[in-house]
Amino acid sequence: MGTFTPTCDCPAKGGKVVNAESGSLYLLATLVSYAGAKWLYRRHRRAWLSPLLVAPAVLLVLLLVSGSSYAVYARDTHWLLWMLGPATIAYAYPIYQRRGLLQRYPVTLMVGILAGLCLGLLSSWALGHLLALPPEITRSLLPRSVSTPFAIVASGYFGGSPDITVLCVLATGLFGMLVGEAVQAWVGLRSSISRGASLGASAHAAGTAKAYELDSEIGAVASLTMVFSGILMVLLAPHLSALLG
Repeated sequence: MGTFTPTCDCPAKGGKVVNAESGSLYLLATLVSYAGAKWLYRRHRRAWLSPLLVAPAVLLVLLLVSGSSYAVYARDTHWLLWMLGPATIAYAYPIYQRRGLLQRYPVTLMVGILAGLCLGLLSSWALGHLLALPPEITRSLLPRSVSTPFAIVASGYFGGSPDITVLCVLATGLFGMLVGEAVQAWVGLRSSISRGASLGASAHAAGTAKAYELDSEIGAVASLTMVFSGILMVLLAPHLSALLG
């Protein structure tokens, strides 16, 4: 019996049509580039060698060289984005291990989560108006400080574009991961609670990964802050969207 090979009708740059095998190659390239970048980062702890920087750069070069469009790339790799949901839920385990933190600092953590969420929303709104960005981009910016699964849901309520929101979330996480530790040292943050909460609230998953590099307790606080910030964002988004009109 012959095999059926589906093709993609999305033309790449230059009028090329990329078939299903190309999509599989992009999936393989994504996995290999991330694994390779992670291996390199473990051997040489340099911020600019972070997998979140190296892997996207490699894939961007690959797309430019092959002349393919993002639509072709996303067709067979979009499920990787879906996996961010279960990955975020997996942070519940370290939170459970450090559940005593919730019992000892409930008010401090809640204030930190609310402050981080409000600052993220207000700074995004101010940035959009300061740069005179189109309304869709401004609304897509609003949930940039929470992790991707939550941000996509919130972006839908705000009337933004999920694709733009994902890029904004990625840029925010990378920036927070790169400068977060230096900013904490500059302002004099020393406690595990304050350092973890600031990284989790401002740089979500990337900040949480950085927090775990610093200390397990800082990472647990960042995990808790990231998850609760995302939940709160999704709960508030319908009400905030009504205010936006």
